[in-house]
Amino acid sequence: MTDTMHEDTPLPRRILLVTGLSGAGKSSILRILEDLGHEVIDNPPLGMLDEIVARAERPVAVGVDSRTRGFDASAVLEALARLRVNPALNAELIYATAEESVLLRRYTATRRRHPQAVHGTVKEGIEAEIRLTSPLREAADVVIDTSDLPPPELRQLVEARFGEWTAGGLDGLTVALMSFAFPAGLPREADMVFDARFLTNPYYDPALSAMTGLDQDVADYVARDPDYQEFLDRIAGLLELVLPRFVQEGKKYATIAIGCSGGRHRSVTLVEALALRLAQRVGHTHPHDAWPVVIMHRELARQGRSSWRWANRPRGLPETTEQKDPQ
Repeated sequence: MTDTMHEDTPLPRRILLVTGLSGAGKSSILRILEDLGHEVIDNPPLGMLDEIVARAERPVAVGVDSRTRGFDASAVLEALARLRVNPALNAELIYATAEESVLLRRYTATRRRHPQAVHGTVKEGIEAEIRLTSPLREAADVVIDTSDLPPPELRQLVEARFGEWTAGGLDGLTVALMSFAFPAGLPREADMVFDARFLTNPYYDPALSAMTGLDQDVADYVARDPDYQEFLDRIAGLLELVLPRFVQEGKKYATIAIGCSGGRHRSVTLVEALALRLAQRVGHTHPHDAWPVVIMHRELARQGRSSWRWANRPRGLPETTEQKDPQ
């Protein structure tokens, strides 16, 4: 009886409020969401938000930023709270950001006027908008930093987080595995963080220093550490315990981050090995139990290397071609 009632209950309709800093990629994110089937409305008056959602029949993505009539961070949060009261809706707040130097470079390249710098410099406008929208960043469900994210990888990231696919088993939870460097800061989006700095560091081997964990010689070196295999096994075992509970709680996206000193050797090696383990779901007899897994190497991306790829694509998610979306 309970299972039948659960199957007959429609899933909550997704409502996404997309906000952030001007020049950080909000318009690109909205275009990607439109390609994914969302009804997109950019910068409507905040007073019309409830009416827009009530009339929509599809998932909705609404752009809200400092150009919106009547914009106020507290008003946006109040509107979001009203939407979340409705059990038929699944409302989330996305915040697009980028480093100030990157925003300055983008505005210099386009020669556009910053919306918060009518009578001042672009730098002053960026700083004013950061202050104006800081409550939204703090409250955001997802923060997307496009500083080092090329348009094709931004598209893949949004698809992984907000793409819809229908499948049985455990599909619907996407697992993102991220390598990073502790000195550069913890990934804000991480649900779980593991520290690999205790493993032997290939950086001090002159033959390996310039390589990364994507190179087999580095991966072999890291794997020879006597505690490497047990560390990998324990992470994988913990995720086998935790991830199904995430599914029960309704989570659709989980980010697992592994860090080391430079984010190039040990953490990259572990992310690659863990991705293979999760994609194959070692020990499971049903191949459809494999998790959709995406790999992200944050520090490699900051060095201009490709950093994003599927280790195991969700069933039903179509292949996409790289598109040069302007930020």
